[in-house]
Amino acid sequence: MTDPEEFPGAADAPVPRILGNTEALAATDPASTGALWRLAEPGRQLDANLIRIPPHGSIDAHAEPDLDVLLLVVAGDGTLGSAAGPSPVESGSLVWLPHGSVRSVTAGGSGLSYVTVHRRRPGMRIQGRPGA
Repeated sequence: MTDPEEFPGAADAPVPRILGNTEALAATDPASTGALWRLAEPGRQLDANLIRIPPHGSIDAHAEPDLDVLLLVVAGDGTLGSAAGPSPVESGSLVWLPHGSVRSVTAGGSGLSYVTVHRRRPGMRIQGRPGA
């Protein structure tokens, strides 16, 4: 049992929890591609995904105009493409993708699995017409 004095003010606070294991998630059926896992906890301020690209597959060049993204390779290897040229990535590579940067990702021969983390986008809101 936890000593309440060790965590003052924690009685009504959210509790940290282990959500899974990226190694185990990335080791699921190799034919699975795309988002294998998404952070879905209510009240969160972050979005996170575990993405798998099949061997020699790719995600075409694109930019995220509003959000910085942190990418952590958890399995496989591949290439990060950018205006600075190609950069090899492998398990353990930690990549910062600044907002506005144009990038592509290409998996190597064993495929590529990575986690992305970024600030959560606000939900869509319905607003009244101006002047109404």
